[in-house]
Amino acid sequence: MTSTRRRVPMLLAAGAAALALAGCGAGSAEQTPAADVPPSPDASTQLRSLEREFDARVGVAATDTGDGTTVTFRSRERFGYASTYKALLAAHLLDRTTPAERRERLTWTRDDVASAGHAPVASRHVDDGLTLQELAEAAVRESDNAAANLVLDHLGGPAHLQAFLARLGDTTTRVVNHEPDLNTIEPGSTDDTTTPAAFTAALGRLLDGSVLSRPDRAALIDWMSNNATGDTLIRAGAPQGWDVADKSGGAAGIRNDIAVVTPPGREPVVLTILTARNDPGAAYDDALVARVAAVVLQALA
Repeated sequence: MTSTRRRVPMLLAAGAAALALAGCGAGSAEQTPAADVPPSPDASTQLRSLEREFDARVGVAATDTGDGTTVTFRSRERFGYASTYKALLAAHLLDRTTPAERRERLTWTRDDVASAGHAPVASRHVDDGLTLQELAEAAVRESDNAAANLVLDHLGGPAHLQAFLARLGDTTTRVVNHEPDLNTIEPGSTDDTTTPAAFTAALGRLLDGSVLSRPDRAALIDWMSNNATGDTLIRAGAPQGWDVADKSGGAAGIRNDIAVVTPPGREPVVLTILTARNDPGAAYDDALVARVAAVVLQALA
């Protein structure tokens, strides 16, 4: 684990947090991992112990936006991002469209729902459809795959989301497939992968006022603050009284969470935790992400 500290300027953001990102060295992160130098021997030991206990690989990138402290662990290694990308997809929609355009209603078929897999919201609205805003909200709050696919296609497909990430400075993430195919990571492939450093930097750019408008930042934070999938992840590992706005992701042995974590009376922490079981056939365990979060956030407390 690596930790650095420096003073950074604050930019005012709407909604649940005032947020500025100190460069994590992540926007053009390489696949080659950096050396790990712990903020304390105990924290590094705990993370390596968790890797052994869960037979998994853990990647972390966190930035305290108040004083610029960064905490990293395997932050430049690649992991499948799974459904965490839906927060970035929702931001892409907010950036590309006006409120009036987001009221456009889309419709789909039962085959679209069946092929997407997890679709708790879209499956209830095959007959009447939903607006683009409702679909983006469903993709973030409920991790609805069909909703995410519909929004992605409306915006032009994976290549257009890739271009949006490049605008954020992220030339690391590789957006290739739709749900649910993006959850299958072939050995040696970079398709549908990212690094913790890249996602933390991208999320910070989305919330620091340089890309999204104040109302759009507020909408994104609101969707991430009231999602239905994150209670057992970073939120479970955060100290009592710390607010967590997050987007989870998981499939097979992959379990991830990205979040904006706000301690009482302090500026937020932008945090990415990506994990992968070493046995690709093993099921993921939410407890791993929660316990990693506890270690990392304690290091920043």
